Amino acid sequence: MSSRLPSLSLALVLLVAGAPAFAASAPSQSDLTRDQVRASVVSSMDAKADPCQDFYRYACGGWLDSTKIPADQARWVRSFSTITERNREVVQAVLQEAAADPAGDPDRQKVGDFWASCMDEAAVEAAGARPLAPVFAEIARVEDLESLFRTAGQLHRRNVPVLFGFFPLADFKNPTVNLGFLFQGGLGMPDRDYYVSEDAKKKELLGKYQAHVASMLSLAGATAADAATDAARIVAFETELAKASRPRAEMRDFEKLYNKVDRAGLAKLAPALPWAAYFEATGYPAVGELSVAVPEFVAALGKLAPATPVETLRAYLRWHAVNVAAESLSKAFVDADFEFYGRTLAGQQEIQPRWKRCVAATSNALGEAIGKVYVAREFAGNSKAVAVEMIQDVERAFESNLPSLAWMDEKTRGRAAEKARKIANKIGYPDVWRDYGALAVKRGSHFDNVAAGIAFEYDRQMKKLGQPVDRN
Repeated sequence: MSSRLPSLSLALVLLVAGAPAFAASAPSQSDLTRDQVRASVVSSMDAKADPCQDFYRYACGGWLDSTKIPADQARWVRSFSTITERNREVVQAVLQEAAADPAGDPDRQKVGDFWASCMDEAAVEAAGARPLAPVFAEIARVEDLESLFRTAGQLHRRNVPVLFGFFPLADFKNPTVNLGFLFQGGLGMPDRDYYVSEDAKKKELLGKYQAHVASMLSLAGATAADAATDAARIVAFETELAKASRPRAEMRDFEKLYNKVDRAGLAKLAPALPWAAYFEATGYPAVGELSVAVPEFVAALGKLAPATPVETLRAYLRWHAVNVAAESLSKAFVDADFEFYGRTLAGQQEIQPRWKRCVAATSNALGEAIGKVYVAREFAGNSKAVAVEMIQDVERAFESNLPSLAWMDEKTRGRAAEKARKIANKIGYPDVWRDYGALAVKRGSHFDNVAAGIAFEYDRQMKKLGQPVDRN
């Protein structure tokens, strides 16, 4: 866990900028007197520290000494975390109001129904592990590479990150168009180092991960013996994926991640892998050109997958399906998931209360629908217009100052001005809200609503393939 206080100037700017949104839940920064603001800044400092030796301690020591990371957080930042907590309370009120009275607004109806279903803990508990049955049935039909890749495509639509990742990004060398990128992936631990490092702590965590996998498979219906056997196979399989993966530092080199090929080129990297079955299952069979970020990973997968027993592959797919679904299942799954990923890996001492988790789940599925209701309820009058005008003033001042820069030649000044004019300012809220008409949400099954939200977002992203980048 970590606590960190940004520079005081940034903290003050963020507090002031965030103030209008919190009028209903807490006094806004604009309600504070100058003396109160001054006192807040001074109390965050440590005047006894020598700024020449440790400026961070001088600027932030008081806050560090007086602040404890909340038990339900893994880290805490004065400005961002405080704003997030205040915002979360306002969003909770928005969701509660929408659940009680949709007011004839389709988006408000969806937001309210999603929230109500998430908060219906009794219904979630009654469902237990049953929501997993359909996906487990799909996985049970995996018999060969063709069915494996078809199932991988179906699981990717559910945000289950098996084997590898594939999604659109702005083409690194033509950023006006979206290109599909195929990335290494398929691991249940945060990084390859947990599998391949000789560090004793990481080895210990890998052992705990294996125990966690077994525990989750048991909750999903496996016998203790089968779960333990499958967990060992899964970790061994993921270790091979990790060995074929590049270290995190190397993944920062975008030049090395750009390896553009067509479908024939992809097939040459791993001739044994049935890519057509995968893309057809995703619903996007016409994918043509793409960038293979880590060609050696794809080549290794082309040898590993055919050599792995089908029983291991099925167990691996089941585990990842359970892992992704855990937060929308019953308390036993939620608690086990938190114990490993929250407490053991992240150092978080307590799980967040259900209402906070439901705010996050609803926001993930219907973020802009919540935003639209939130803005109507909370965003003060002409706040956006004022902020936009202020930023435009800054941009005009920047451009008007360019002629006075003696160290800059005319060509460079022109390029700088051109670049400044291309900045797309995103202030307050979008001018055009996202259309959630294709997302079906029903008050009832929280699991089904989460799955619907994931599928909606998957299609929204994948439809960008080959399309111009929308900078708005």
